[in-house]
Amino acid sequence: MKPDLAVTFAGLEFKNPVTVASGTFGFGREYSNFFDLSQLGGICVKGLTLKAREGNPPPRIAETPMGILNSVGLQNPGVDEFIKTELPFLRRFNTRVIANISGNTVEEYSLMAEKLSDAAVDMLEVNISCPNIRAGGLAFGTNPKSASSVTKAVKAVSKVPVMVKLSPNVTDICEIALACEDAGADALSLINTILGMRIDIEAGRPVLKNITGGLSGPAIFPVALRMVWQVCKAVKIPVMGMGGISGAEDAIEMFFAGARLISVGTACFKDPYAPLKIRQGIEEYLSRKNKASLNDIRGKLITD
Repeated sequence: MKPDLAVTFAGLEFKNPVTVASGTFGFGREYSNFFDLSQLGGICVKGLTLKAREGNPPPRIAETPMGILNSVGLQNPGVDEFIKTELPFLRRFNTRVIANISGNTVEEYSLMAEKLSDAAVDMLEVNISCPNIRAGGLAFGTNPKSASSVTKAVKAVSKVPVMVKLSPNVTDICEIALACEDAGADALSLINTILGMRIDIEAGRPVLKNITGGLSGPAIFPVALRMVWQVCKAVKIPVMGMGGISGAEDAIEMFFAGARLISVGTACFKDPYAPLKIRQGIEEYLSRKNKASLNDIRGKLITD
């Protein structure tokens, strides 16, 4: 008997636990040339802002030995254009559509949440790694009060579940997670990228035009796993684990740490079929271990 990969997450049914991470899958059009997107549990679309953005000037991608640095800068067509042109395309597929939103004020988050939930996306993913222009540019996600304020504002207008995406660039990620939970978040996703940089020693200049960027890929997986484990112990709401997941073993480690869903990001750049291979590997592992479903391993880490 094949194991059951279905997952209930924030009140929604997902056919399997494998999603693709925001910022690594665009709006799915390019990847749809490789496989039927209906095979995915869900798609976290490229980060959306209220108005269209061109992003940061190049160079804005830099390779590292075990991942990449990016400072793309949220290049996107804006929330209205997404609803008009990209959402109808995504709705052709039998998969959950999760809209990732980024704002510089609480009001921007609220307005985007209202527009997107009216457009009937399945879930909102609130990126709180953005600079709060009313707090001197500090990221919303580095302060429990600002993280809470964004969460409350989005929850007040959203007709769909709200998932908050946590930044790892903090001292205590559980403090932020609990603040979001207390403010009404239905779920959490973590981690976002880790801030890093590279230097061109011949030119004596930063490799990235923006100087620093977000590190993703296999290098950050142990950090992501540790933070997912800590947050899953601290909160009662479900967690989507991400950050350097490259194969089925990584995904299974995330489930043992307590994650209910996982998201594949940078691995898609190397192999567009990575999410499907990971899904297959999860199924094979459960079969080999005679496990009926993910419930038999989720959060079952033995630490004594």
